[in-house]
Amino acid sequence: MRGQHGQHGSSQTRARARARTRAWAALAAAGALALTACGGGGGGGAAGSTPSTGQERPPTVELPKLPGEKLEVSAVWTGPEQANFTKVLKEFEKRTGASVAFVPAQDPIVTFLGTKIAGGQPPDVALLPQVGALVAAVRNKWVQPAGPEARAQLEANYSPGWRQLGAVDGTQYGVYYKAANKSLVWYNAKAFEAAGVKPPKTWKELLAAADTLSASGTPAVSVAGADGWTLTDWFENVYLSQAGPVNYDRLAKHEIKWTDDSVKQALTTLGQLFGRKDFLAGGTSGALATEFPKSVTQTFTGGDRPAAAMVFEGDFVGVNIAQTSAKVGEDALVFPFPAVGGKAPVVSGGDVAVALKPSKGAQALLTFLASADAARIQAGEGGFVSPNKAVDFSAYPNDIQRGIAKALIAAGDDFRFDMSDQAPAAFGATPGTGEWKALQDFLANPSDVAGTQARLEADAAKAYGNGNQGS
Repeated sequence: MRGQHGQHGSSQTRARARARTRAWAALAAAGALALTACGGGGGGGAAGSTPSTGQERPPTVELPKLPGEKLEVSAVWTGPEQANFTKVLKEFEKRTGASVAFVPAQDPIVTFLGTKIAGGQPPDVALLPQVGALVAAVRNKWVQPAGPEARAQLEANYSPGWRQLGAVDGTQYGVYYKAANKSLVWYNAKAFEAAGVKPPKTWKELLAAADTLSASGTPAVSVAGADGWTLTDWFENVYLSQAGPVNYDRLAKHEIKWTDDSVKQALTTLGQLFGRKDFLAGGTSGALATEFPKSVTQTFTGGDRPAAAMVFEGDFVGVNIAQTSAKVGEDALVFPFPAVGGKAPVVSGGDVAVALKPSKGAQALLTFLASADAARIQAGEGGFVSPNKAVDFSAYPNDIQRGIAKALIAAGDDFRFDMSDQAPAAFGATPGTGEWKALQDFLANPSDVAGTQARLEADAAKAYGNGNQGS
C-alpha cells in the first residue's frame, strides 16, 4: 500500500482511476453501513473462512503443469503481509509443480525493477502498488500483456473499472490482486470505553473525541510519520471530503496547483489535529519517528493504557493487529474516516500483478492471481480485501473484514483511487523527497501551511512537467 509511482501517463489512463461523482456518496454510505453493522463477532467466520479455504474447495481455474520451472515474484510487502502472500504462492507451487521465490522490493518499486532489469535479472512477476508504476513499466517496455487465460479470469471475476485500471492504452497488462479501503480509522475499544467516547462521524466530532481521549490520559492518535505515504493518505481523505471529487481529480493531474486555496484549507484542517502535540502518541517527535507497523501495534498493546486510542489507515491494518493479542471485532473496532465536508471520503488503493518475462509460468501465475482460488487463501488470513467479485464473503475471517469486502464489491466502479498513487514517482512515491518529505515537514511544523504549499507545488511542477498549468 505504499505510494510507489512511475511517470504519469495519458489523461485517459489517469481517468480510469476516477469514479463517477454521482455514486461517491453512495459508496461512503455503503462503507459506513457495512462497518457499523459489524461491531462484534471477532472470530465468527462462516464455514470455509479459515486460511486453508483455498485447499478445501474444488479449484475454479485450471493451471498448467510446470515441473522444474523456477519463478521469482517481487512486491514491497514485508513481515506478515509477505508471509500471508507466500501461502498463496505455496498453493500455486502445489498445483503446478513450479517453485516460486519471493524477492522483497524497495521503495520506489520502479527504481528497484529498473535496477533488476538493467542487471538482466528481472523477477517473473511483480506487484505494483499503484497506477503510475504500471504506466511507467509499460512505457519502459518492461511488461508483457496478460495472456488469454488471465484475461478470461478478469472478464469473469472483475468489474470493468478494476480491469481498466490494469490496462494501458487499451491493452490489458495487469491483474489487481489486492485492493484497499484507505478511509478507515481503527480504535482501541477499551480506550474509547474508558474515556466515554463514541466513534465520531464528522471532523469536528473527531477533534472533540481526541480532546476527551487525550485528557483521559491516552493520546488520541498514533501517526506513522516516519512513513511519508501514510501522511499522503491523511491529506487525501481530508481533501476529498472537503474540496470534493472534481477538485480531487484535478489536483491528481496537477490541473490545480498545490498553492490553491483548496489545498490551503485542507492543510489547515489537518493541522488542527497534527498541531496538537498532546493528541499524538509520543508527541510530534514520536509521530515523526513512528513507522507504520508500530503505529498499529502500539495502539492495541498496553492493556487499558495503550500508546494511543486510534490509528488511521486501510483495511490492511488488520495484518498488524494480528501481531498483537487484540481481536478484530472485539478489542479492535473501526469506523469510516469522518466527514470533513458534506460527504465522508472513500479513497481506494491496490496492488496490480504484472508479468515481466514472456514465460508460461509468469502467465500461469497471473491467471492464478486473477482467480478466486488465490484471493480466497489470503482473505482467510485477514488484513486483505480482494476486488475479485467471485470470492465468497465467507472466506473473510471476521464480520469487520466481511463488511469491508462487501462494501468494496457493492461499490462496483465508484471510488476515488489514491491520489499519490496516480502521481509521478519523483513527487508521490519517493522517501525523503516530494510529497512524502513535504508532509513530514508539515507534521513537524503544522503552522507553516504556506511554506508547505510552496514546496509541494515546486516539487509537483518539476515531477509532472506541467508547471505552467493549473490555477
